[in-house]
Amino acid sequence: MNGVVIIDKPAGKTSHDIVSEVKKILGAKKAGHTGTLDPMATGVLPVCLNEATKLAQFLSGESKEYAATMLLGVKTDTLDREGKITAQSDKVVSDEEIKAALAKMVGKISQVPPAFSAVKYGGEPLYKYARKGVFLKTAAREVEIFNIAIQTISFPRVTFMIACSKGTYIRQLCSDVGDLLGCGACLIGLRRLRSGFFSEDMAVSLDNYGYAEKKIELLKKMLSLTKSLPLLAAMEVAEDLANKLRAGFQPSVEMMKAHVPPFLEAGDMLKFISYSGNLVALAEMIIPVNKFSEFDGKCQAGRIIRVFNISN
Repeated sequence: MNGVVIIDKPAGKTSHDIVSEVKKILGAKKAGHTGTLDPMATGVLPVCLNEATKLAQFLSGESKEYAATMLLGVKTDTLDREGKITAQSDKVVSDEEIKAALAKMVGKISQVPPAFSAVKYGGEPLYKYARKGVFLKTAAREVEIFNIAIQTISFPRVTFMIACSKGTYIRQLCSDVGDLLGCGACLIGLRRLRSGFFSEDMAVSLDNYGYAEKKIELLKKMLSLTKSLPLLAAMEVAEDLANKLRAGFQPSVEMMKAHVPPFLEAGDMLKFISYSGNLVALAEMIIPVNKFSEFDGKCQAGRIIRVFNISN
C-alpha cells in the first residue's frame, strides 16, 4: 500500500493526530504529512503512506491557497484566537485602509516565524520554548504572497483568500497587517484550499464515516505515487532498466536523448515510470537536454535522488 491520501482536516486536531489516524486505519508501516496545519485550521492535508513518504519533501515545497478570517483590534500571544489576549484596541479603520494594508503584503516579504510555531531551534520546535515562557528571536525568512482577494469586510472581521509560497504563516501576516493599521489583529479562521496539486475537492473527511467506511473511502481516493507528481516530466523505462535504476545506475545522455522532453534544463526534475505505470525513480537533470549533442553518450545526464522499490 503506497500512495497519497488527501484528508480534509477538522479543527481541533493536530496534523500528527490525522497522520496517526490514517496510519492506523490503513495499517501502514510509515506515514507522514507534507506540511503542518495548526489545530484550529481545517482543510487540505496530504498524507503520504509507505514508499510515498519519500515524496514528502517534493510535495511540501509547493504553493498553498487559504481562506482566512482576521479579527482587527485584538492581539494574542499565539497570533490566533487560541492564544491569550495581549492587547486590545477600539480604533476603527476604513475599508480602504484595510484593502491598502493587505495590498502591501503582496509580493516577496520577510516574515519572522511566530513564537508558537513548529520551526526548530536547537532541535526543539519554538512552541515548546514559548509554552515555558521563553520567546526566542529567530531570523526573518523571505516568503512570497502571490495574491490576496478580499471576500468580505464586516468590521472588525475581514475574510480573504490568499495564495502564497511554502513556509508562509497566515497568523503572522494578520499580525503584521494589524500593526500596519495601528489596531493589532489576530487570525480567527483558516482553511487550506489547496496544497500544490492537491485541492479540497480531492479530500476525504474522516468525520463522515465509520471505521470500515473510512478505510474503503481512503483506499478509493488514494493517489498512486505516479499520479501524485502529475506536473513532472516523465520517461518510461523497461523493467530491466527500472531494476538498474533502483540498483544505483545513473542515467546517461545516450539512454535519455531520445526519450525525454527537449525543454528540460539542468536542475529540473524528471520521473522514471515503468511500462506497468509504477514510479521507479526521481532524477535531477545535470545537463540540459538541448546540450546533449555536446556530450559523449556515456556522460551522466541526470542524478538519481530517490528510488521506489515497491509496486504502487
